[in-house]
Amino acid sequence: MDKMIIAGIRRGNQFSPNHIGNDAAIFALTAEHLRKRGAVVNEYIESDLLLHDLQERVVFNMVRDWRSIHRLQELEDRGTLVVNSGYGIENCTRERMTRLLLDHHIAHPRSLILKTTEDPTAALAEMGFYNCWIKRGDFHAIHREDVTYVRNPEEARGILKEYAIRGIPSAVINEHLVGDLVKFYGVTGTDFFYWFYPSNMHHSKFGLEQINGTAKGIPFDLDELKRVCDQAASVLNVHIYGGDCIVADDGTVRLIDFNDWPSFAPCRDEAAPHIAQRIWDLATR
Repeated sequence: MDKMIIAGIRRGNQFSPNHIGNDAAIFALTAEHLRKRGAVVNEYIESDLLLHDLQERVVFNMVRDWRSIHRLQELEDRGTLVVNSGYGIENCTRERMTRLLLDHHIAHPRSLILKTTEDPTAALAEMGFYNCWIKRGDFHAIHREDVTYVRNPEEARGILKEYAIRGIPSAVINEHLVGDLVKFYGVTGTDFFYWFYPSNMHHSKFGLEQINGTAKGIPFDLDELKRVCDQAASVLNVHIYGGDCIVADDGTVRLIDFNDWPSFAPCRDEAAPHIAQRIWDLATR
């Protein structure tokens, strides 16, 4: 029987803010576990997608550059299995993600989507948003300011202007939710699901977790959280995911972020075999 030949595409360093080593580590571990299963894994960097016509019929990837994402979508349209899907990666950009989660009634903060050239004052007042989060709508967070906590309309206007100057066309504004911040990682089609309180583990990309303070340990239904996450993964079309949620005082859970293929930094040794299993199962079914 011929060995399965798989292309693995690393994430460009510019898309791994403060997590270059962690992103590289989960990629390497996934490739290692696929090789243990008998696969041949050819490794590439994002720019290789644009310079070469990949011949492999199975691709796993952590790409984030728009040109790379569109190239993945072209490969998928020609019948290549891509994990995570290029369409799923695009779905996890902020504006598209927000629209999809709200349209499918997945637990999420009340939100506004505005052009960065707009004055948000009236819209914020109508929604009753005072403390809120402003997030670039067109992409994933790369710079610290791409996700910003604001306390009044003046700060909100300033952030939107800064986005507009940077060429960011839209912004998502989420109401601020009070409660315990929980970070999670999952892999669809497996029993792997990991969660923790980042405030207790000093785990942070931009230091924003401190806004919600130290977790109180509010009880919540873990099975329900996993169900909501699996539903979101299905809607967004990603198999390997992570994100954040807020647990309110009454135990209600709402997703505030959902990412395609995060670093799995606190649990990568446990996660990597399951990620490899999912890629293998999708390729062989």
